[in-house]
Amino acid sequence: MKSLCLFLGSSSGDPIYSEKVAELGKKLAQDQLEVIYGGGNVGLMGELARSVTENGGKVTGVIPKKFYDNVPHIELNDLHIVETMHERKNKMYELADGFIALPGGIGTLEELAEVLTWQQVGFHQKPVGLYNINGFYEPFRDLLSHMVSSGFLSEEFFSTLIIEDDVDILLEKLEDFDYKQTKWKE
Repeated sequence: MKSLCLFLGSSSGDPIYSEKVAELGKKLAQDQLEVIYGGGNVGLMGELARSVTENGGKVTGVIPKKFYDNVPHIELNDLHIVETMHERKNKMYELADGFIALPGGIGTLEELAEVLTWQQVGFHQKPVGLYNINGFYEPFRDLLSHMVSSGFLSEEFFSTLIIEDDVDILLEKLEDFDYKQTKWKE
């Protein structure tokens, strides 16, 4: 694995999130994992980009022109300016070898749901993980568990989602991920 796409908030939320995101950025830089993200300079997105670049890592942003024209920028190794949110997601997904969702809002949730859906139906075979900082993703885990018990999600697929509150274990599991197509059996 050489690159990870990170989904995270353009707001900061609880201070613990910024602290953990900065630690993650430093670790990703040290591990020489390129960060692919939404290109923002504020909130957790900005914290991540600054942490990675300040620690000598590589950061690639993908940002819609509408956002680019209206927000301040941070110096990145590479920046792709696209027209639409769909182009943004496609480009981020294309560049990444795996995905991590961190705390964030509805945009983060939407990106996460899409990569999970694409994985489930076999459009990609890349690992997807949740960095469960301070239990942030517990309600989401509960919702997915409810989907399993209600017959809308297979237990096999649910078990492929990597949910960890320890970043070292999370990265290790992403690296060791073994794809199994679960929506349709071959």
